[in-house]
Amino acid sequence: MNIRANILLRVYLSFGLILLFAVAVLIRLCDVQFVEGHKWRAMADSLSTKYITVEAARGNIYSVDGSLLATSIPEYELRMDTYAGGISNDKLFDGKVDSLAMCLARYFKDKTPKEYSRYLRSGRQDSSRYLLIKRKVGYQDLKVIRTFPLYNVGKYTGGLIAVQQNKRIRPFEDLAARTIGYKNENVSNGVGLEGAFGEYINGESGRRLVQRIAGGVWMPINDEAEVAPKEGADIISTIDINMQDLAQSALEKQLIASDAHHGTVILMEVKTGEIRAMANYTRVAEGKYKETFNYAIAGNQDPGSTFKLASYMALLEDNKVDTNSMIGTGNYQVPGKLIKDSHGSIGVVTVKKAFEESSNAAIAQMVNEHYKDDQSKFTDHLYDWHLNEKLKLQIPGEAQPVVKNPKNKSWNKRLTLPQMAYGYEMQLTPLKMLSFYNAVANNGKYVAPIFVKEIRKLGNPIEQFHARVINEKMCSDATLGKVQAMLKGVFTEGTGKSLASKFYQIAGKTGTAQVADGNKGYAKKQYQSSFCGYFPADNPKYSLIVVINEPKGAYYAALVAGPPFREIADRIYARDIQMYNSMPEHLVGNTNNPEAKAGQSKATKKVYSAFGIKALYASKSSYFNSVDTSNGVVYQDYNAVKGVMPNIKGMGLKDALFLTGNVGLKTRVRGSGKVIGQSIPAGSKIGRGLLVQIELR
Repeated sequence: MNIRANILLRVYLSFGLILLFAVAVLIRLCDVQFVEGHKWRAMADSLSTKYITVEAARGNIYSVDGSLLATSIPEYELRMDTYAGGISNDKLFDGKVDSLAMCLARYFKDKTPKEYSRYLRSGRQDSSRYLLIKRKVGYQDLKVIRTFPLYNVGKYTGGLIAVQQNKRIRPFEDLAARTIGYKNENVSNGVGLEGAFGEYINGESGRRLVQRIAGGVWMPINDEAEVAPKEGADIISTIDINMQDLAQSALEKQLIASDAHHGTVILMEVKTGEIRAMANYTRVAEGKYKETFNYAIAGNQDPGSTFKLASYMALLEDNKVDTNSMIGTGNYQVPGKLIKDSHGSIGVVTVKKAFEESSNAAIAQMVNEHYKDDQSKFTDHLYDWHLNEKLKLQIPGEAQPVVKNPKNKSWNKRLTLPQMAYGYEMQLTPLKMLSFYNAVANNGKYVAPIFVKEIRKLGNPIEQFHARVINEKMCSDATLGKVQAMLKGVFTEGTGKSLASKFYQIAGKTGTAQVADGNKGYAKKQYQSSFCGYFPADNPKYSLIVVINEPKGAYYAALVAGPPFREIADRIYARDIQMYNSMPEHLVGNTNNPEAKAGQSKATKKVYSAFGIKALYASKSSYFNSVDTSNGVVYQDYNAVKGVMPNIKGMGLKDALFLTGNVGLKTRVRGSGKVIGQSIPAGSKIGRGLLVQIELR
């Protein structure tokens, strides 16, 4: 084969291969475009556009008195698409950008108009589709900014992009902070009411279509494909904002005064079980306290002497003792421990007196001697009263109570029972102890505390809550009457005597307990002072507990936990007229109505109305004279006649001068009080400028 033929063969072969490859490419393109086109277009869309979740505004949390405890407010991050459809024209952009810069500078006051103009023009030159303008902008600000030049072209076509973020705020800041709680995805969806009622508060999230632009930023496209989020429901809590403020201020003041480590206060309504206030403070610096832990529901500790109420109740219910039984208060020896009273023995006293004076030795002796042969009989009472069970609160974080029984491995047959008698070898929260006292105040009906009364959607109730009844009747009426009398006696004859009020009666119990230092035991002298009770004792409305941990110096409950208890109770009693003792009414028959001066009828009627006096009026004129006050109040008409002297007797000076001045008389006044005489008789003809002398007494 010659060289020419060889070259042509190679050319044809190469051309054929190229043509074959081109045909293959064309076929593949057609396959991709028409056969697989739907698949690839969907993939392209998924890579350039997507739906993002739009978080719903969380529902509000209200106090029982209607105050707003927590709410969500919209907060916006403002961005700008410098090449949005409505402003893509250079002439329009260049003609308005300086006006926009001036408006932004005037409104935000963080840059000069020149700096804003330079920033916006630079963004335009860089073809920025997501230029940051401002963060943390409120809704009212956004409404104003949308009226600025360029931005007023259209919601998206003007280039303004407002990315909404919901900000949770508490108008009262730290007030009831731990009870309100917060949303936290890492802690079982949250803490407090925010976490417990998240399914109601959170609402339903929406979605928004966004598109990826240069730089990997996702920008909203339009509203047509947007699904609006639905706001969450509102929570009506049982917290009273004024009582909460009172509880927190009283607790903080006492913690600072005693330089204590932490403390808690809980106020509960007796009948309903509704928590009106719950405060928890921990020392975070010298003289500075914050709510960092909810001791009220999670602070398990030995309750100390406040638990003696349960011990005495068991003894009385089993008829082991009576309130007038006699008991010694001297040191009581049990294997491995000498139980004594820190204030010393008060001799042989009645059971009631031993309770009022909070004798550890007396109650340890009574419980140990009466139940030592059948120890489970004592603990059975505690279990029947559900002291070993959680209260199943509406908010998370409740600690599991620890109440031993003889079946427990840690039960010591010689030591555990007498120590339990005065509140050791067990773990109870302050709220658990308060709910027990509340049951006594509630005539034996034991109810679980509640924090939320109602859930509302768009102002309409969708769910309501009532206190769960744990025990309809904790003990017999006889036992109940005796323990109620002993709780009152603490304030009249016992350890709470210094805290008694002359205006109302308090019932309760002081408690001072030595607490363990973690795993180190009781070597370090750390104390817990508590005061638990209810008021007014004769018709209880509120139960209250105050617990102060690790006070410095004085640690007796009456000195440490007592003052805030009394302060809170006093101020609540003072503002709640329903708790006042009703004053007897004294009705006296045939009482004459008070006589009023003659004069202007409108003023006289107003005074009588203010005093609730029903007067009989025989007059419709502006002025009248008093006739009779012996049976109701009767008045006769007085109508001024031109040129005739008016009757001003019985009037005050102001009304008398007004009438004489109106008819043109000059007056001379003598005396004070009401008019008893006038120099010109009533009904006489008079002329202008005539002198009349008025005598008052």
